[in-house]
Amino acid sequence: MSIETWELLRYVVTAIGLPLAIAVFLYEQKKERDSDEEEVYQLLSDNYQDFLKIALENPDLRLFTAERTQQLTSEQRERMLIIFNILVSLFERAYLLLFEPRMSGLQQRRWSSWEDYMRQWCKREEFREQLPELLEGEDPEFAAYIYSLANAADGEARRRARDSGSSGELEREAV
Repeated sequence: MSIETWELLRYVVTAIGLPLAIAVFLYEQKKERDSDEEEVYQLLSDNYQDFLKIALENPDLRLFTAERTQQLTSEQRERMLIIFNILVSLFERAYLLLFEPRMSGLQQRRWSSWEDYMRQWCKREEFREQLPELLEGEDPEFAAYIYSLANAADGEARRRARDSGSSGELEREAV
């Protein structure tokens, strides 16, 4: 082979091989990042399942009902506070590990499931009432985020109460 052929081959390898190697490297890096994110999401999901088991082991606290749990003993209130502490800790961990201002579609889907869990628990009046104590010392951005969800849930609860009260008045007036 002549020197011109070698130089042409070297040019082809440099012009095609190097960008291809960089593209393969970047693709592998993205795959690894996606795998790491999936592992974090799965570990958090497993932790939430463990939390749900704790909640199920305490049926007297009625944690899965929409209504306020009436007449709790001091021991029951303490258990509820501990369970809420576990939950807030889990929510904060999810927030710190999964939430980003700009998310890809997959990241947004993962985060949305956690946001749904947070919204669901913020609908509970007892949970909202305990938030100031539960969020003491927590990440300020997380605290602001969950307070915004709690405020929205509180406003929704007030609207429902007002609407059900006014619909009851309309029914009484019709009779």
